[in-house]
Amino acid sequence: MVSAADRTKDAARTSVWLGSKAGNRARRAEAPASAEGGPALDRDRITAEAVRLLDAEGAAKFSMRRLAGELGVTAMSLYWYVDTKDDLLELALDSLFAEIELPDMEDESADWRDQLRAIAAGYRAIFVRHSWASALMGRYLNIGPNSMAFSRTAWRLLGRTGLPPHGQMGGLAAVFQFVYGFGTIEGTFVRRCEDAGVTQDEYFAQAMGALNERPEYRAQFEDAAELMAARGGETVEEMRQRDFDFALSLLVAGIEALSTRGSA
Repeated sequence: MVSAADRTKDAARTSVWLGSKAGNRARRAEAPASAEGGPALDRDRITAEAVRLLDAEGAAKFSMRRLAGELGVTAMSLYWYVDTKDDLLELALDSLFAEIELPDMEDESADWRDQLRAIAAGYRAIFVRHSWASALMGRYLNIGPNSMAFSRTAWRLLGRTGLPPHGQMGGLAAVFQFVYGFGTIEGTFVRRCEDAGVTQDEYFAQAMGALNERPEYRAQFEDAAELMAARGGETVEEMRQRDFDFALSLLVAGIEALSTRGSA
C-alpha cells in the first residue's frame, strides 16, 4: 500500500492511473471470494458498490470498512485491488463520466450547438445524481479513461465552433465551469431535500414562507415578484431547467458571436 507520507512526497503521482498504480490495475487472478460465497471481487464490482454507497450516505461517511461490510468481505480484501481509499474514490469519480452520452464526433452533419448542449446536460446530471462528486472533482487529476474521453470530446466540440485556438480553452471554461457550478448547487439542494424528507417544492415553499415572514426580507422579495413570475415554471425543477437552458443558450450565443467575428 502507498502511505499518506509517500503521497505527500510525490503529490504529482498520486493518481491511480499513473506510475506503478497503473501497472497494478490487473491484480492476481485468484481473487478472494466474498465471505457469503458470492462472486469474486473485481475492481468494477468494488467501484460500482462504492458509487452506490457514496450516493446513499455521502463521502463523509464513506470508509473502506463500511464498503467491505456491504460487499461481505474484510476491509483488507479491498486492498488487493486498490492501495488507498483515495484510489477507490478516484475510480468511482471516473466511473461517473461513463454515464454521459457522448455525441458522435464523426457525424459531420451534426450541429455543434446541439452536441454542446447535450454534453453539457450530461455533465450537469452527474452532479445532480451524485452530489458527492463535486467536492472530489478538483481533488484528483481526472485522467481516467472515461474522464479523458469526455474531455477529448469537449475539446473537439469547441474546435468545431469556429473559435480561434487561443479562445477555445476559454470557451470550455465558460461552458463547463458554469455547468459544474450549476450542477453542484442543484445537487446539494436535491440532497438537502432528501435528507430533510421533503420534496424540492415543499422545501422551497417552506423556505420562502419563512423569509416572507421577516420584514427585512419581505420588501426585497416583493420587488422581485415580477421577475419571478416572468421566470416561469410550475415546480422547482421546471424553474431550474428554464434557468439552465437560458443560461446555456447565452453561452452558446456568445461563442457564436465571437466565432463570427473571428476573435475571442
